[in-house]
Amino acid sequence: MQALVLAGGEGTRLRPLTYTTPKPVMPLAGRPFLSFMLDWLRGHGVTGAILSCGFLSDAVREVLGDTHQGMRLHYVTEEEPLGTAGPVRLALEGGILEERLLVLNGDVLTDLDLTAQLARHAATGARATLALIEVEDVSSYGVVPTGADGRVEAFLEKSDGPASTNRINAGAYVIEREVVESMIPSGRAVSFEREVFPALVGDGLHGYEASGYWIDIGAPERYLEATYDLLSGRLKSSLPPRDETGSLIGTGCLVSGAHIGPQSVLGSHCSVGSDSTLERSVLHDRVLVGADCVIRDSVLAGGVRVGDGARIEPGAMLGSGAKVEPGAVVGLDARVAPGAVVQAGGSPA
Repeated sequence: MQALVLAGGEGTRLRPLTYTTPKPVMPLAGRPFLSFMLDWLRGHGVTGAILSCGFLSDAVREVLGDTHQGMRLHYVTEEEPLGTAGPVRLALEGGILEERLLVLNGDVLTDLDLTAQLARHAATGARATLALIEVEDVSSYGVVPTGADGRVEAFLEKSDGPASTNRINAGAYVIEREVVESMIPSGRAVSFEREVFPALVGDGLHGYEASGYWIDIGAPERYLEATYDLLSGRLKSSLPPRDETGSLIGTGCLVSGAHIGPQSVLGSHCSVGSDSTLERSVLHDRVLVGADCVIRDSVLAGGVRVGDGARIEPGAMLGSGAKVEPGAVVGLDARVAPGAVVQAGGSPA
């Protein structure tokens, strides 16, 4: 089985982290995010994956390479944004598409049963089958009502009124190659959600009612939520054992005398000084934190330096190489650009 992962977005909601690290390989619980998706695909019989990349595409290939646990990786690069369907056409024109493929949204962390979805697709003779997942609050999503036989009846954009269903598009599709050939034009951006799937309503488009864990990690609060879920084991993974606080501490870290946890992640070669507190936060590689600091519910990108006595409030995100001077406070939900300096009593400079 073949899969194509849509991983070309710039990750604007995760800035400043994604100014220097492309979202597909953003560290999540100490691993490149897409490695979790590739493990999931491999577990459902996928033997080859095509990664559609755009922003910082060379960096994605540098991190993931050409194979993952025996799965062959191919890359297609969008020279300009091609929407959600355009990259699939690009892969077709590159001669690397099989007769049937999975298409996955590269922002999603999930354990949906792709094997069952593929079986449903084959049994119904569908041209395309969409995984649909229930959510409690549909206000941020469009919804996808289906008939009793699973045929998709409409794509309804998000609205303020009551929704006809609480099932939304989960970003996992089974698609026949003939759909790509006949319904995705070449040379321009094309949207599955706005163009291709609405045109397929009543003409071979089915929904698969999926269940299981599902989260879009593209926003800061959901990036942290996914981290906590991985640490707690809510989503099964091959992460190494966590410590007694549910935290994951990478190789070469110095944390003696610090208070680490609960549910924190330290990348490799981090240092947290004596009497500093780190709670429900993520440090990427080579972050240095001085003594007597407090960091809660925040994300610090690689190479950040935090001086003695500094405080970082919940929701803060610090870009690569930023510096927090001794005694400085990084406020609630603050965004600090890569290389910026937060001075005591002042703003990032």
